[in-house]
Amino acid sequence: MHRPARLAAGAVALAVALPLTSAPPAASRERPAEGPRTLRVGPDRALATPSAAAAVARDGDTVLIDAGTYVGDVAVWTQDDLVLRAVGGRAHLRADGRSAQGKAIWVVAGDRTTVDRIELSGATVPDGNGAGIRQEGEDLRVTRSWFHHNENGILTGAAAGSDIVIERSRFFRNGKGDGYTHNLYVGAVRSLTVTGSHLWGADVGHELKSRAARNTITGNRISDRDGTVSYSIDLPNGGRSLVAGNVVVQGPRSENPALVSYGAEGLTGSRELWVVNNTFVNRRDSGTFVALAAGSEARLRNNLMVGPGDLTSGAPARARANRRVGLGGFVAPAKDDFRLRASSPAVDRGVRVPRAWRARWQYVHPAGRERRPVVGRVDLGAYERR
Repeated sequence: MHRPARLAAGAVALAVALPLTSAPPAASRERPAEGPRTLRVGPDRALATPSAAAAVARDGDTVLIDAGTYVGDVAVWTQDDLVLRAVGGRAHLRADGRSAQGKAIWVVAGDRTTVDRIELSGATVPDGNGAGIRQEGEDLRVTRSWFHHNENGILTGAAAGSDIVIERSRFFRNGKGDGYTHNLYVGAVRSLTVTGSHLWGADVGHELKSRAARNTITGNRISDRDGTVSYSIDLPNGGRSLVAGNVVVQGPRSENPALVSYGAEGLTGSRELWVVNNTFVNRRDSGTFVALAAGSEARLRNNLMVGPGDLTSGAPARARANRRVGLGGFVAPAKDDFRLRASSPAVDRGVRVPRAWRARWQYVHPAGRERRPVVGRVDLGAYERR
């Protein structure tokens, strides 16, 4: 019964007898955990391509990609908390017939990813649903980036806890031409915010389609130009949504008469929509500025309408201070510049809007935003004249 005690004592004696030069305990020999790193990518670097960085990156890393064109380089990003940023200009990922997992140029499977100053173009895949970015993780922030000539610019899956934020970016000439692919297509996520961005020229599909439970679309220019676009903004399942401070231009070749569509595929969550201080332009012969599903709870305030068409259709809306005007009161309407002239009948004609639903941003071309100034009584439309 005393053997364990004798062994313990012997062990202590042995430890005391060890020379001072003996190795430290194993725990103290372990390499300390490394924090986030910065990986550099470029043709003249050890990591020559973004896909090489994707293979070795760890959670929390920042990947800095030298400006230039990376042809046929596609990647799957599985790490969380990544920052993927171009330096020295924009880094252009041109698909050239290749795709990651048959889905996209970049498949983003990690959570909380930031993409900055990246250009992605030419994504096509056998099922016709290729994207510049396929977002499969939760939370994505995209800034100062371009998406063009893909089947979808960005395509996200459904993730109830995911927030998608897009700022100061451009989406153009995306879409396969089948009506199911779009410049921007966001699935059933928690929220979508799009601000200071320019979306134009989708091929048959929508400029922006979102199934998010909350949508904040403010301070953008959304213009069909010569595209065969369907809806400019499509919120097919409704959601608690603010569409404010945007210039929305439906082109003459648009294949759907509505500029904004709300609940067309069935209202599945909140039915609250505020449409505030937008400038809506219809270059077709007829149309509807805001199409509402039955049961929508829509409020329209301080919007300008240019061209033919009904303010709303499908369901009644609480509408105040929405006005139809001609082109003469704008700076350069032929160039989609709908800032107000001093002579515009829109100046000082607006009504107050609850703070949470105000237009706080106005678009700055080519892809930016600025705070909407407060100058006396609010003006109608997407711009406040100083």
